[in-house]
Amino acid sequence: MKSIVASWKYPSILLFGIGVSNVGAWIYLIALNLIILEMTSSPLAVAALYILKPLAALCTNFWSGSMIDRLNKRNLMVILDLFRALFIVSLPFLSSLWSIYAIVFLINIASSMFEPTSMTYITKLIPVEDRKRFNALRSLIDSGGFLIGPAIAGLLFIIGTPNFAIYMNAIALFLSGLVTMLMPNLEKHSCAHTSDEKLSFDVVKKDWMIVLNFSRRYAYIMFVYFLFGCVMVMTSAIDSLEAAFAKEVLSLSDSDYGFLVSIAGVGIVIGSIVNAMIANKSSTSLLIGLGSLFVSAGYIVYAFSNIFLMAAIGFFILSFSLAFANTGFHTFYQNNIPVHMMGRVGSIYGLIEAVLVIITTIIVGIAAQLIAIQYVVIIGTIVMLLISITLLCFTIQPSKAKLYQLNP
Repeated sequence: MKSIVASWKYPSILLFGIGVSNVGAWIYLIALNLIILEMTSSPLAVAALYILKPLAALCTNFWSGSMIDRLNKRNLMVILDLFRALFIVSLPFLSSLWSIYAIVFLINIASSMFEPTSMTYITKLIPVEDRKRFNALRSLIDSGGFLIGPAIAGLLFIIGTPNFAIYMNAIALFLSGLVTMLMPNLEKHSCAHTSDEKLSFDVVKKDWMIVLNFSRRYAYIMFVYFLFGCVMVMTSAIDSLEAAFAKEVLSLSDSDYGFLVSIAGVGIVIGSIVNAMIANKSSTSLLIGLGSLFVSAGYIVYAFSNIFLMAAIGFFILSFSLAFANTGFHTFYQNNIPVHMMGRVGSIYGLIEAVLVIITTIIVGIAAQLIAIQYVVIIGTIVMLLISITLLCFTIQPSKAKLYQLNP
């Protein structure tokens, strides 16, 4: 028992920091939406906030991986948390919409760098045999943030204002940075010789070629990575029509729509709890393949629904399955991508994913204007289902079983 407690000391601290950051992110998102809506009375102005995230990835990911792999990951995570906290604190003092967009864009740049940085650090910190359990617990914490964050935001709006909620998120990020400083410095000596290499166009170009050559050499690994990314791209594109679908197809009131979203939250939490209980006994390949397939199946049920109950069942299925798919994918990624180039691989493929998110979101948005929303959602979910079936077929190949086992 003592050895188990000792081995999970730092992972527990890291999970706590992730949880604090996630709850704060939900508070920040809801509060910022309300601030922009109150300032402009324009839903379009609010929607523009959601375009800034993939745009930030487009401007950042083609070079950030080169920097991430050459810097101390723990220190970079601390800097990015404090950077975001500082800029979030400044938001309530801005009166211009465009200045708010500019600051949010910078915050999103830091966030797009934080994800591959934290993934690399986690891979270094967590032993191979504990990664699946850690990823399952992280999924549980993420789902908890999905429910707790909006609830805390609502409480803060009762006792204060959206600006007050913004300050609380800045404090949460600051605490997350302090918690990260308590983590071990895994690269105290190993990064000394690489951090002196200056970032330049030639360095970035060389790194792109390294990732390209790795992708050619390990085509199966990167194809599974790409297919899973495509499933997530389709979820993002379909989710962009969620509110319109609820209003126009299901004829839901605002309170009914809120209840529908809450059902999805319950599905995420229950799925994450079950996932955390059985993760170590589950096959990574089935977690990815079947998890993604059931996510798509849930979207299919939702797409063909015309009453609240059917949509709620679809929402529960897809949200319940998401925890399994994410745990399987993260474990597969950590076990098969070399840790010394994980920042570059994650950033470059994240860039591709951001481009696909923008393109598919624009396509479904335009299509929804031209034809019935339900037809667009049905077509989108069928495409997602086909991708998921392809992913499942690739993950269950007996000849690739070794790639899903404990040893990378």
